[in-house]
Amino acid sequence: MSTAEETAGGEAQAWGEVTPDAARRLLIAAVEAFAERGYHATTTRDIAGRAGMSPAALYIHYKTKEELLHRISRIGHEKALEILRTAARREGTARERLAGAVSSFVRWHAGGRTTARVVQYELDSLGPDARAEILALRRQCDAEVRGIIEDGVAAGEFDVLDVKGTTLAVLSLCIDVARWFNVDGPWTPDEVGALYADLVLRMVGDGEAPRGQR
Repeated sequence: MSTAEETAGGEAQAWGEVTPDAARRLLIAAVEAFAERGYHATTTRDIAGRAGMSPAALYIHYKTKEELLHRISRIGHEKALEILRTAARREGTARERLAGAVSSFVRWHAGGRTTARVVQYELDSLGPDARAEILALRRQCDAEVRGIIEDGVAAGEFDVLDVKGTTLAVLSLCIDVARWFNVDGPWTPDEVGALYADLVLRMVGDGEAPRGQR
């Protein structure tokens, strides 16, 4: 199986928890359409067509196009939070935990780049209530990374003058992978994750990346 085929399979598996099958197919079709055309240029007819369904069938599962985007955003951000929280709460030094958080977060954005682009870059298309819910999840993601950096500063592992600003820079660096990563390019998601872990450790003033992260 090619890298592209493996990544496509990973994109679909991200929605395995969504039932019934028709609702899941619509969600996957919406992700593809939003990533390709943008939220505002996509119609419910476009989404239904990609799912092999009639426009009327879509409304059985989702009342509006925004409800589709909201569910995609919520599931995606909950997964992002799970990745960061798992890494942040592992045993080990702050350096090891930050490297693990960055590498796993980057792998998710590279391996599921289509989904990640929609999750991370269509936030402003949501209405006020839905947007507030997603922003709350983003703040939790921020808190997990910030906590690791604060631990590293307190332990003398990191040399960071502005923890809040550095946290923003780290998350922005990871998220941007979804914008440029190409499955047919020179790197695999694992390789990009290792590279970014090394870069972030240097950013926080740690010149020695963990063995195997270079």
